[in-house]
Amino acid sequence: MKKNFLLALALGTAMTVTSCDQNNTTESEATTAETTAAVEQPQQIDNPNVVATNQTASAENAAVMSFQESEYDFGTIKQGEVVEHTFTFTNTGKTPLVIESASASCGCTAPDWTKAPVAPGEKGEVKVRFDSNGKAGQQSPTVTIRANTEPNIIRIAMKGNVATSSIPAAGADGPVKLN
Repeated sequence: MKKNFLLALALGTAMTVTSCDQNNTTESEATTAETTAAVEQPQQIDNPNVVATNQTASAENAAVMSFQESEYDFGTIKQGEVVEHTFTFTNTGKTPLVIESASASCGCTAPDWTKAPVAPGEKGEVKVRFDSNGKAGQQSPTVTIRANTEPNIIRIAMKGNVATSSIPAAGADGPVKLN
């Protein structure tokens, strides 16, 4: 029993003495630490969809989208009619203007825009088509345009009233019976 106790004590002492020397790192441990540090740092990947910060044009040289009108009032239309309007803009900046995308606020509106770069001083257009099928009352669909301008997001809008048919379908008391 004394022998086992002394053996365990010697083994415990040896482990304590060797584990307390933390400053002594071997060459393989140092190499592993350097490799881990190199792996943890993010690598930069070239993404063609993102403009690098060193390539950003200054605001004074950026393209500028100047619309003749940014809102079109189509008045009152009957439900189911389609309204189309062309918004014309001029590039009043110093660099070519490129529209990246144009998205509508709802599925009832569809934009179509000039796809080619618009040179400084030249004109471009955004055609907006609004389908009033299933719509009633005041409507104000918007189109959000993303371009290489300053600011890079521009909104244009249409507004108007969609009149429903004169025959009521249902009221507060339920369906309407017509004689």
